[in-house]
Amino acid sequence: MPLGEIVPQRPATGRAPGVAATSGTTPGAPAKAGTATAAARPAPTAKQCRPENLAGELRIGIFRSARRLRAERGAADLPDHQFSVLAWIHIDGPMTPGALAERQHVQPPSMTRTVNALAELGFVTKAEHPNDGRQVVVSLTEKGAAEVTETRRRRDQWLTRRLTAFTPAERATLAEAAQLLRRLAAE
Repeated sequence: MPLGEIVPQRPATGRAPGVAATSGTTPGAPAKAGTATAAARPAPTAKQCRPENLAGELRIGIFRSARRLRAERGAADLPDHQFSVLAWIHIDGPMTPGALAERQHVQPPSMTRTVNALAELGFVTKAEHPNDGRQVVVSLTEKGAAEVTETRRRRDQWLTRRLTAFTPAERATLAEAAQLLRRLAAE
């Protein structure tokens, strides 16, 4: 069974996972958010942890999470490829369309079209390159920076809401996973 489809087994107590039996609560009443124990989830098997099996499960989980996060957008509701260009400039500062194309893994003509569309919307400006008159340098406008900030705020807000439903132990696991995923992406 794939990792993403693991269904917690009913504990020996007869209570469903996530159901607390504490004094002052009705038996069978759902536990408050953040009080379920990690013991309700079975540990992954050795087979599920093999790189060839884990790769597929991680791919599915990462892509589904990324798709859901990308649905949270700023007021301009920019397509992903346009927002990504704004985000790169926001992080790394002004750069040429060629440098943006390289970072986005697209052909320079495609990036030129994207930059032109963003310029028409007022999110970026194009200025003459200081050392090469054949090139331009693309910079973020205040409007572009505000769109990046708002989109990130909405995405962080959505993710924060989702994370509050996890136990502290699950959030600690996710914190470790975040570090490992960054390392995985950097290699």
